[in-house]
Amino acid sequence: MLPIIKKEIASFFASPIGYLVIGLFLVVNGLFLWVFSGDYNILDAGFADLNPFFELAPWILLFLIPAVTMRAFSEELKQGTIELLVTKPISLRAIVLGKYFGAVLLIVLALLPTLLYIVTISNLGNPTGNWDVGATLGSYLGLLFLVLAYTAVGVFASTLSENQIVAFIIAIFLCFILYFGFEGLASINSSFDISSLGLKAHFTSISRGVVDTRDVIYFLSVAVLFVSLTILKLQKK
Repeated sequence: MLPIIKKEIASFFASPIGYLVIGLFLVVNGLFLWVFSGDYNILDAGFADLNPFFELAPWILLFLIPAVTMRAFSEELKQGTIELLVTKPISLRAIVLGKYFGAVLLIVLALLPTLLYIVTISNLGNPTGNWDVGATLGSYLGLLFLVLAYTAVGVFASTLSENQIVAFIIAIFLCFILYFGFEGLASINSSFDISSLGLKAHFTSISRGVVDTRDVIYFLSVAVLFVSLTILKLQKK
């Protein structure tokens, strides 16, 4: 599995896509948080916290992660190189996990520079260093779990079509349904509260700074489910 992860990371940075994903994520976040006026601008809010970032990041990742994962297997299926991978002395599960964790590592690399935001709000606080440690660290942990779930969905979507654009659109649709769909349905029909089935409810729960094992199990279950579906789909092909 480790050689696959190394190959995926190397291929990301051998082409502009790796740099583009990291750069685009940081630029879009930076513009909304520090430049553009609006609800997400931290300077306009007057509070030294990163809540605007943690409200915005899941929506940006909703588009960026499918852009990373859309080529995971769609390109292999299109070029017929998936058969070559399977004939190598490595299991199909290891191949899927290698591609999955390779994409996860790339997104984590994109998140690392945002830790500088903590230094910024710490300096902006009154007194200096006055920021909510528990909520901030909990929100970062929630983002990590969200990345695990989004990436698993994106890798699965890449097995559904040989066209990368189609795989990209399918991944966005599935991630949107999982993140916001259940909450939207719950708001339409208040007699059935199914919002807890969505990613957003569990992300919000972890963002409060209290790590509930139910939230952790939920995110890991979603990731395991879609990775397993990916393996089953490829076995069927």
